[in-house]
Amino acid sequence: MQKKGAAILCLILIFAVNGLAAPAPANIIKTDIVTVSVEQQYEAVRPGSESALAVHFDLKKEWHFYASVKTAPGGMNLKIKPSAKDYISFSEPIFPASEWYFDRTSGKKLQVFSNKFTVFLPFNVARAEFETGKTNVSADIVIEGAVCSDIQCRVPDFGDLSTDIRISLDAAMSKPKFTVPDLTKAIEISQWVNYSALVAFGLAFLAGLSLNIMPCVWPVLPLIVMRIVEQAKQSKGKSTALGLAFCLGILLFFACLAGANIVLQIFYGTVLQWGDQFRNPAFVTGMVLLLVVLALFMFGVFTITLPSAIASKSGSGSGYTGAVGMGFLAAVLSTPCSFAILAAAFAWAQAQPLLLATTAIMVIGIGMATPYAILTSMPGLLKRTPRPGRWMELFKQTIGFVLLIVAVKLLSALPQVRRMGVLYFAVVLGFCVWMWGGWVSYNTKISRKWLIRIIAIVLAIAAGGTFLPAPDAQLIDWQKYDAASIQAALTQEKPVLIKFTADWCLSCQAVERTVYSRKDIAKLIEQKGVFAIKADTTVKDYPATIALKNIYNEPGVPVSLLFMPGEKEPVRWRNMFFANKLKSLLEKLNTEDKGQKAQSPEHE
Repeated sequence: MQKKGAAILCLILIFAVNGLAAPAPANIIKTDIVTVSVEQQYEAVRPGSESALAVHFDLKKEWHFYASVKTAPGGMNLKIKPSAKDYISFSEPIFPASEWYFDRTSGKKLQVFSNKFTVFLPFNVARAEFETGKTNVSADIVIEGAVCSDIQCRVPDFGDLSTDIRISLDAAMSKPKFTVPDLTKAIEISQWVNYSALVAFGLAFLAGLSLNIMPCVWPVLPLIVMRIVEQAKQSKGKSTALGLAFCLGILLFFACLAGANIVLQIFYGTVLQWGDQFRNPAFVTGMVLLLVVLALFMFGVFTITLPSAIASKSGSGSGYTGAVGMGFLAAVLSTPCSFAILAAAFAWAQAQPLLLATTAIMVIGIGMATPYAILTSMPGLLKRTPRPGRWMELFKQTIGFVLLIVAVKLLSALPQVRRMGVLYFAVVLGFCVWMWGGWVSYNTKISRKWLIRIIAIVLAIAAGGTFLPAPDAQLIDWQKYDAASIQAALTQEKPVLIKFTADWCLSCQAVERTVYSRKDIAKLIEQKGVFAIKADTTVKDYPATIALKNIYNEPGVPVSLLFMPGEKEPVRWRNMFFANKLKSLLEKLNTEDKGQKAQSPEHE
């Protein structure tokens, strides 16, 4: 009771804060979070007829109205009260089906309206005699309710929506602008949203089943096919066991998701939102690199083999381990393409008790695993699989290109500042994988084999440390290249620093990391009032590109120029290791007298 009272008091206080003067009646109301408009079903209506108004809501993303008085805090659900003088009588509003929303603050599931939705207001026109045959009746619509997001709630005074309903004896009423949904159907739809657990499990199973036809799973299909072909040579018991191990790998992935959901809800008071993993740059980067490595495997750059001592043991568990790993990988690769399906399933699961949510998540995994369980447990189907041959090798290589396409698609989900680094590292990683698998053979000496592979590992680690860390936030307020601005600064004897760079220049990126990412240099540039210019020469017709050759007589990038007050010629650096020299010159600048000359070294 105390929590409920506090919620009501909070909403009352919010209402008081937001209680501004009501806007004048209009057929559209706009605020910073919602736009509300009213539309008539017909241009004009006849006496004795039935018609309706449609109230359209367009909410800003991540905001919602409370839909049900039963779940809305303080009873502040969306309420619409239409009224009109004379002739017009309104029926009960027809609301759309609500959706479930998990409130992280209270830990409860709530019914809400969000995004774009419409509420219909049916009305009847009384039979009456009109001297002129037509008249206009003003209809007013009062809207009340709390509008909330994850972090705040508002109870604004929307004022009155208003529209003039034209009543005419000769109104056509033949072309309605919209159709009013049947009230009974609307109730049925609303009940369907809160479907039973049995129905939910059925939908979860179908969602998991559909994951097998997702394009993102196609890259591992050759591996699955090859594994099934090999299983056809095994005994029925071994074949079935390997198939079940593959299914176990799929279930293991969904068990990890269910476990993460439990931990988040119990210890952090939040829920696992499907798609959050793709907002994590580390996860997306890992997926991109995994797909690149798998593509190299498809192209035959390297192979995965087991030591002969293990492979010769028929009873070893290596085959089962590989089957579990392959199933886990298939489930992981289904995630990029399954957002719409799994997002809906998870949205329902998050609004349920933990046991029910966990079961629903696992049922999705069961749905994905079922086809493989059936296929590998039926020897008759396995015997009909094609024999291995050149078709399988071509199929593998084709899927390798599909893998690269999926990797590029995933790469677009990364922040722009990270993409180039991941691309560079992917190339180096590919080279290291080629070293690992292509520079050695079965007959290579053990010492030489391990030397090559250790070098490949060290190179990959060094490249990862260079390219994968996210670039630091830009410390220097760089201005775009503009010849007039530079000349004006030089005329006023201000220090000017010009950094000529290009997106395709690796050395330029090294300069950025070794020189301009240093906090002490950035601080000096700000303190000394240095006019910092980023001269982009990525394209040949950029002004900076033309100036680099025609004005500053430099053949290429990187090059940095520092114009000291009182000096005619700038100090030039064409290498990557001049941070200390730049710092020394910046320290000599006098912040009070910009016209004072400073000692400067010869051009470098």
